[in-house]
Amino acid sequence: MQSVEDFTTIESVFVRQRNALVVRGQFTPIYTDYYLHLMQHGIRHAPELDGMLKDALAMLTLHLVARPWAETIAWTVNLRAPRVNLFVTGGSVSEAVTGRIFTQDVREPDRNFFYSQTTEVRGAEPRSSTLEIDGKDPVAWISQYYDQSEQRPARAFRLEEEHFALVAAQPDCDMDWFAALDTEEVSKIDANEETKLLETRRFRFHCGCTLDRILPVLGGWRDRLDELFADADTIQIQCPRCAAGYRVLRNMI
Repeated sequence: MQSVEDFTTIESVFVRQRNALVVRGQFTPIYTDYYLHLMQHGIRHAPELDGMLKDALAMLTLHLVARPWAETIAWTVNLRAPRVNLFVTGGSVSEAVTGRIFTQDVREPDRNFFYSQTTEVRGAEPRSSTLEIDGKDPVAWISQYYDQSEQRPARAFRLEEEHFALVAAQPDCDMDWFAALDTEEVSKIDANEETKLLETRRFRFHCGCTLDRILPVLGGWRDRLDELFADADTIQIQCPRCAAGYRVLRNMI
C-alpha cells in the first residue's frame, strides 16, 4: 500500500459570498511518479511536449474533482503544430491518472481538436463531446472546454511550485470578481475570502496495465504471425494509455 505522501491531495473549496468552487492541489507527487514511469520504460519527450502532458494531467485531475466521484474521464487533444495527440485519463474511484503522447501516425487536422469522453462507473452509456480549441496551453484550454461542454464558466491557474487551481462559477457567482481573478488572488484566496473546505480526493500517476491485459489487442494477428513478427522472435508493443513497453513472444499470442 502506498503512503499518503505518494499521492497528490486535491482540495475542493467553496468560496462563500462569491459562489465559486476552487479545486486546487500540489502536483509534485504525480509528476514524480510520471518521471519514474518514463525512466522505467525508456521514454523521452521533447521539453515542450513534456510540459504540455504534465499540464494536461493536472487539468484533468482538477476537473475530476469538480465532477461526481463515479466517473472515468478521458481527453484526447489532436494538435496541428506540433502534430501530436495528447491523451490523459483517470478517475476518482481508482485514485489515478495516466497519459501519454502520440507522435507517430497522427492525423494532421486543419484545426486543433479536443475530444472528451465521460464514463460512469455504474455502466451508463459514455458521453462524448468534441470542440475546437485555440493555442497549445492545456491550462488555457480549460475555460474553452467549460464554456462549450460544461455550460458554466471556469478558469485554470498555474501557480508556484507545481500548484494548480481551477475556479468554476456556481449559480449566482460574482462574475465581476471571477473575471478579475489572477494568480496572486487565487493563491491568497483563503486570506481574502470566506472559504469552506468541501472535500479532498487523492490521486497518483498510475495506469495499471499489464502484458496480460494488452495481449488481447493482438488477437486479430493470430493467423498472421509471420506478418506481425517478420523475421523476429519478439516484438515490442506499447500500452495505449501510458506508453509502457512490453516484449511479446510468438507463443504468447
